[in-house]
Amino acid sequence: MPRITRKELKTDRFALEVGNTVTFFEEHQKELVRYGAGVIVVVLLIIGYSMYSGRQHAARQEVLARAIAVQESPVGPPTPGQNQNFPTQESKDEVALKAFTDIQSQYRGSEEAAIAEYYVGAIKADQGKLAEAEKSFKAVADKGDAKYASLAKFALAQIYFADGRNDQGESTLRDLMAHPTIYISKEQAAITLARFLAPKKPAEARKLLDPLRTQPGAVGQSAISVYGELPSQ
Repeated sequence: MPRITRKELKTDRFALEVGNTVTFFEEHQKELVRYGAGVIVVVLLIIGYSMYSGRQHAARQEVLARAIAVQESPVGPPTPGQNQNFPTQESKDEVALKAFTDIQSQYRGSEEAAIAEYYVGAIKADQGKLAEAEKSFKAVADKGDAKYASLAKFALAQIYFADGRNDQGESTLRDLMAHPTIYISKEQAAITLARFLAPKKPAEARKLLDPLRTQPGAVGQSAISVYGELPSQ
């Protein structure tokens, strides 16, 4: 069975975004109370909650960042300047899985827990345990924020194609094309779908790639690359 790597699952990009504490993690709270003697009390309550929530959020992010640091640590003999490394991939996976599952248990229902669940799926996929990976990705796809759900669905589509559920994989990628996010663009979903359709549906793959080949930058380059892999007409 084909092995899905973290690169294919966009894990490294996701780690970079989370590690830098990008501002999309923040949800802004609106002040809705406009009139009445209780407005000052309400504002004070909101400020107090926001300060508490912010501290809790920062703590969760710090724990998540430490777990991601484990996941991104190198395997092999230590070299100068490295904070940590692991002698084998198995030892690294063991520590990383514990870190991410602890986050899921401690912060259940939070965005950080959803991200941790995604990482668990990525590690399991790397290990070739696609059934376990699928379970984790489905949990994020079904319950996570739309941004994280799109990453999980993108990973699920690759698992579906990997074990022969092509119709399910195609349906998932077409749904991502119809509902793009900051993580999975319409173009990315289309190019990925074209790559998977190429062996059995080359005409459909060409249809997906044709409008993308003339786009500037990485999109056009990727579309041209996949187009070049299509079988001759």
